[in-house]
Amino acid sequence: MYRTLIFDLGGVLFDWNPAYLYRQIFDDEKEMAYFLQEVCTTSWNEQQDAGRTWAEATALKAAEFPQYEEEIRAYYERWEEMLAGPIDGTVEILRRLHQSPGHRLYALTNWSRETFHFARDNYDFMRWFEGILVSGQEGLIKPDPAIYELLLERYDIDRSTALFIDDNPHNVAAAEALGLRALQFKSPEQLQSLLASLNII
Repeated sequence: MYRTLIFDLGGVLFDWNPAYLYRQIFDDEKEMAYFLQEVCTTSWNEQQDAGRTWAEATALKAAEFPQYEEEIRAYYERWEEMLAGPIDGTVEILRRLHQSPGHRLYALTNWSRETFHFARDNYDFMRWFEGILVSGQEGLIKPDPAIYELLLERYDIDRSTALFIDDNPHNVAAAEALGLRALQFKSPEQLQSLLASLNII
């Protein structure tokens, strides 16, 4: 019996994509793709998820690509426009788990400490979690094993009865290596089916 369910947020409960913003900024899809692949890259953004400030990150990248300074600054200044909102099907699954007895709900997310407040303060379902561990607040980031161990210790979670849900296969593999049962999220329908097969929902 899995009594504790640990959810990733971005890509599982929130639809977040920098392209939602940059399609408003760039007229050329190829230039936007270049910008997101070579300038404001995934690895660059992950450093903010790991605790680096946006001021430092923006200054470093603007010095490297001065021709894109305005677009680089928009990554933080207009960050909210990258968040399309909740993934309704997954939120409905979370609601059902929240309303049924016997489940403990937690979140483990790679998220900048400077932007996380927007999601926390504007979406009621964030209150359904008993605890949320945010990478940017801890200076740790998935798939580092230390962030999983910190979550388990802080909230006194028994890993043998816990289930971790994340859309990133590297994060799923890291959880499994620590003895956590883990599922790779692909869609609300797929998650519903997997949880039903485990008699969780």
